[in-house]
Amino acid sequence: MQHRALGTQGLRVSAIGYGTMGLTMAYGPGDEAEGRATIRKAHELGVDFFDTAELYGLGTGSNETLLGEAVKDFRDEIVIATKFGFDLADLSKGFGLNSRPENIRKVADNSLRFLGTDRLDVFYQHRVDPDVPIEDVAGTVKDLIEAGKVKYFGLSEAGPETIRKAHAVQPVSVLQTEYSLFERDVERLFPVLEELGIGFVAYSPLGRGFITGSARPAAEYDESDMRRNDPRWEPGNFERNVEAVERLGELARAKGVTVPQLALAWTLRQKDYIVPIPGSRSRSRVEENTAAAEVHLTDADLGAVKEILPTGGFGARYAQVPEWV
Repeated sequence: MQHRALGTQGLRVSAIGYGTMGLTMAYGPGDEAEGRATIRKAHELGVDFFDTAELYGLGTGSNETLLGEAVKDFRDEIVIATKFGFDLADLSKGFGLNSRPENIRKVADNSLRFLGTDRLDVFYQHRVDPDVPIEDVAGTVKDLIEAGKVKYFGLSEAGPETIRKAHAVQPVSVLQTEYSLFERDVERLFPVLEELGIGFVAYSPLGRGFITGSARPAAEYDESDMRRNDPRWEPGNFERNVEAVERLGELARAKGVTVPQLALAWTLRQKDYIVPIPGSRSRSRVEENTAAAEVHLTDADLGAVKEILPTGGFGARYAQVPEWV
């Protein structure tokens, strides 16, 4: 497995990581035993970058605990990233944002305990909290870094002004935002990342599974599956996206690869500081995804992809897209 630098603070990880969200939320009921086996399979295949979050366990720690249990035998060989920033105190009322310093410190201590580790390799602000100055957030993470609890600071779904303000207080190693053949908006932030020496982690690099070719109409998913309300699954958008994936399939077959491998290789080809973190509940899918690191795309291949999807897929990535400031 190739490795890439994320930012200029020393963070270096496998070219393809692993996102754990789908093991415990957003995509219907999961199998925790299979989830642990899949994480271990990813490590066997060279993946050393694993992404979790407080949110993925809805405050119970279930996702972080699952990851911690799965990697305990090789913890020191990998990089673990987790996140803070949501208010999960009363889920009966839904959840909002909370990046107050006292909550950041509490989440850090909880995450250390749930993961069964002595440090958080990357600690992201999951979503920007408009009620808390980003300088206070960055300062709190800086304190955690100085205390040895955190190694690197990350932001997720943040805009240029926020990134600059945070970076001035505590260097930001990495920004995480959705990015794939279907979703390109974040490309406008790449110049800022390059200027400041910040790496980029692409979540949902397979379009929440749409690019795998297994997409079904929204109503066919479990009630707890977020794709039931994803605009890309809405009538009209759904059919156009299916057609695009079919065309990508023709290109992939001509190269002797799968569409997910084509999509991940495309992401890697965009910038050398990008690392995608596909998530999967299947060991065979992890094998397929990690093999994408060895797929070479020519300029002609990139041109063919651009002809199929000039600016991305059809339909917004969320019903309410986060606003970057």
